[in-house]
Amino acid sequence: MSTVSLALMWHQHQPYYPDDVAGENPMPWVRLHGTKDYLGMALHLEEVPEFRCTINLVPSLLVQIEAYVHGATDRHLQVSRLPADGLEQDDAYYLLDNFFMAHADAMILPHERYRELYLQRGLGVDSAQQALPRFRERDLRDLQVWSNLSWMHPLLFEKDSELAEFKAKGRRYTEDEKQWLLDKQRDLLAQIIPLHRKLAERGQVELTTTPFYHPILPLLFDKRLAREAMPDVTLPSYKDGYPEDAEIHVRRAVEQHERLFGSAPRGMWPSEGSVCQAMLPLLARHGIEWIATDEEILGCSTHGKVGRDSRGHVRHPELLYRAWKVAEAGSELGIIFRDHSMSDQVGFHYQRSPGHAASADFIGKLHAIGDACRHNPATLVPVILDGENCWEYYPDGGVSFLRELYRNAARDSRVEPVTVSEFLRKHPPADTLPRLFSGSWISHNFAIWIGHPEDNRAWDALHTTRQFLVREANEGKHDQATLARAWDEMYIAEGSDWFWWYGDDHSSALDGLFDHLFRKHLRNIYTLLNHEPPGTLFTPISQAGTHRPIHDQPNSFLKVKVDGRASYFEWINAAHYICGNERGTMALVTRGILQDIRFGFDRDRLLIRVDTDGGPAEERLAEVSSLRIGFVDPAACEITIENPSQPRPIGTITRAGEPSSNGKSIEVATGKVLELAVPFSKLGVKVGDPIRFYVELIGGESSLDRAPREGIFELAMPSPDFERIMWQV
Repeated sequence: MSTVSLALMWHQHQPYYPDDVAGENPMPWVRLHGTKDYLGMALHLEEVPEFRCTINLVPSLLVQIEAYVHGATDRHLQVSRLPADGLEQDDAYYLLDNFFMAHADAMILPHERYRELYLQRGLGVDSAQQALPRFRERDLRDLQVWSNLSWMHPLLFEKDSELAEFKAKGRRYTEDEKQWLLDKQRDLLAQIIPLHRKLAERGQVELTTTPFYHPILPLLFDKRLAREAMPDVTLPSYKDGYPEDAEIHVRRAVEQHERLFGSAPRGMWPSEGSVCQAMLPLLARHGIEWIATDEEILGCSTHGKVGRDSRGHVRHPELLYRAWKVAEAGSELGIIFRDHSMSDQVGFHYQRSPGHAASADFIGKLHAIGDACRHNPATLVPVILDGENCWEYYPDGGVSFLRELYRNAARDSRVEPVTVSEFLRKHPPADTLPRLFSGSWISHNFAIWIGHPEDNRAWDALHTTRQFLVREANEGKHDQATLARAWDEMYIAEGSDWFWWYGDDHSSALDGLFDHLFRKHLRNIYTLLNHEPPGTLFTPISQAGTHRPIHDQPNSFLKVKVDGRASYFEWINAAHYICGNERGTMALVTRGILQDIRFGFDRDRLLIRVDTDGGPAEERLAEVSSLRIGFVDPAACEITIENPSQPRPIGTITRAGEPSSNGKSIEVATGKVLELAVPFSKLGVKVGDPIRFYVELIGGESSLDRAPREGIFELAMPSPDFERIMWQV
């Protein structure tokens, strides 16, 4: 019976948000994630001391946590502390625009009072100016409370009866009670670093680091390295790198880690898993013994020998689930490669399954890997992902899943939870990769951070400012303290996160603010050195406007014969959605079963078509027990299609869990695609009513895939003259 070593690694990261020159911080994410994820994830481990894992703590995050403990603030916190009866108009508008920044389904709607305030606000319908008259003083104060309270980890309410009692009150908080909560928040932040040190000192957790301000290290060596994965990429005008800056990011990360945790880090998750051959001597020089990146880097480094087939199955798993060595110029490091499919399961899919089912699925996958690699001397499964962003999409903050996973993995005779260094000590890697491919954990390239015109303009702005800084430093007319502050602003601007939001890869409502902060850090260099910043740094780099909708709309009645044959012309006028990732803070690497969703209507029926990835629907849906069309509108309505791979599967409509029709009213056919038609009359909608839904694949108790991955599809029941109206428009 084969044993699998599970190397679970949580990456805890935030960019450096504060503008230290202006003394401002416009973003609250370090503070809010601090009381929710950074502390909560450590408390989970404290509950199960026999479970071992690795936590990567980014230095720029730790600096900000320390600052909050010593009294730092941010705009959200400042407005939170203001008396509700004395808010200036701009503060009240800020409150209504920014105090619902959470995933509503999991973090707002489950809380009765927060839900009331959310509905009262009318987001997406009314401006803050229009909504403000609906809010009384006590509403604004309760909103100040709940915007902070909902960002506290569920375990805290189990462990702290006073905090639980505060939450149970729910409404009509006083100013004193609000201030107590915000003081409590700071006390909780003060526990984060000591608790991580405690877990590390008792050997349960290995703590690792990342270059200080989270830069893409290979691009600091040489921007031309982007061409290895993208030969035709358009690079910035200035293509050279800044290896001396890379050295400083690594050195300062190691020094800070040693100061906070009492020992130097052995391991490193390079920012965004981005690696190259040239960086190896630098890391070894500063005591780094091992690094981690994504499985696709291994695939490219072995010239495609390791990879996945169209169904997502690993080719040569015995090469992926092990440790390797990489070497350059006499320096040698260990390296491991994350299983990006299992990592994505945790980050994007398990949120839709009960905790026990998700945990059982995870453990079952580990067993399957062990069986596939039974001839390996030692099998290592690295699962590496964000330890913060995914939990706000779990209905209980991930508590049931993590509790089940940690306990079950620790007790399973075929699974050994390990820290990475612990595994490498017991099983030193024997084989050396001939050369490490240059790329990141996202599609084995650097496309997120370079190549798009916006990215390139940002790199060129950084280069021009850096040239100015070097000239000023060489002239010797500034004191060392001022120059050090200016260089800090440069290192901050080299962080990956600013480039993450440029281009068309990711977008959020805060794109403009990220753009402003990047350019402000560059302007600060000129300000600190008594120069007027150039006008170009006052001009936005990002051209992002409002969010693009995730799908278009039907533009004509459809003439669909429900036969599963995927006629192009039948669906040419349908709305079309390409399955992907709508969550801007995280990237989904693996492809699910669902590939495309098309939907529309004729005069009497809602029509939906499902295309699958990696083969026809009649084959790919064989592993699916049911396909669910879940409706937000009409409320509490659901269509369930059992055994959807069958040529003529049966569909059932339920309302509030009770069957409202048999399969005779729903027409379904599966062949190359799955096609479905349901009469509007059976949905209970009339002309103009919204129809909002999602498509989900179920296997047993687990959700296998969902479209859209976040959000819902939206359309309205058409009138009989829909086509005439569309023609006139």
